[in-house]
Amino acid sequence: MSDQRHSWPSLWTEGELDQLVKTSTKQRRVPSTGTEYLCGDSFDLIKNVPDKAIDLIITSPPYWGQRTYDLKHNWDILLVWEKHNDRWKCPPYDWYRSNGGVLGLEPLPEWYVFHLVEFFLLCGSKLKDNGNLWVNIGDTYFARWSSIRNKGRQGLGNNERIRRKTPMGRHLQEKQLLLIPARFAIGMQTERWILRNDLIWFKPNIPPRPEKDRLRLSHEHFFHFVKRPKEGRAKYFYDYEKTELGHHDVVEYSVRPGSNGHSATFPTAILKPRILSSSPEGGTVLDPFCGSGAAIECAFALGRKGIGFEINRRFLPKSNNA
Repeated sequence: MSDQRHSWPSLWTEGELDQLVKTSTKQRRVPSTGTEYLCGDSFDLIKNVPDKAIDLIITSPPYWGQRTYDLKHNWDILLVWEKHNDRWKCPPYDWYRSNGGVLGLEPLPEWYVFHLVEFFLLCGSKLKDNGNLWVNIGDTYFARWSSIRNKGRQGLGNNERIRRKTPMGRHLQEKQLLLIPARFAIGMQTERWILRNDLIWFKPNIPPRPEKDRLRLSHEHFFHFVKRPKEGRAKYFYDYEKTELGHHDVVEYSVRPGSNGHSATFPTAILKPRILSSSPEGGTVLDPFCGSGAAIECAFALGRKGIGFEINRRFLPKSNNA
């Protein structure tokens, strides 16, 4: 595979691209026409993006306690932390990672929310002052013994699973809906992000569940954040007419099958209105947890430049995953 560069003079200098490559855990760029994919930990890669270079960040981070995505995780990390700390005090991501932790597999949902907010704080300076941030995140129920799979839907299918014991206490009780999206959104507000919309994504084609004592969880949240200015009200790029017909904050899109071995893939239909309404033509779109690259390829098709970060090389688009 060639390592040709394409010209984005307003965004990257050769030195900045080289630094991004060095930061990648795989030490390798995966380029394609109009898009840029880097394989590595997003917490590292984001630090080398030039300040105020990004028009739109649109992403869906790994959900809490659902999949391993082929990554090795220290399942005893809570015991390591509790040797010298209170379990309810959240460790910074650098400590968590250095002790074998993987984003999305935190032993407690509070740790997970803390790490997500920590990451998006790093994103703030990389986003233009009039830029937009869209974050898709789903909820889950607490179970003392939970099933975590490498792929597939939580608790469903015949895929091999890991049975993890999570300590109970406080609000962590059997059958409790954890309200992780709400906790994340409030955490972001605390760190000076302005929440403009909580878009509800209704998924009409979700698979059936065995539970008969509650309704099926058939929606996810897509939060729209903008940067809080030093003074005055937030001003940001937004084309209202490019959103869905009716401009409602509840939308209906069917779930897409996964690709490249990734079981969670954005449907293009929900991406298109976000990208068109929240970034200018010719602007730069970043997905720091890009998976198989659906958001990046959609952005490119709509006349934007696209950058994707992904920690697992095999999920990247096949044409770029040599």
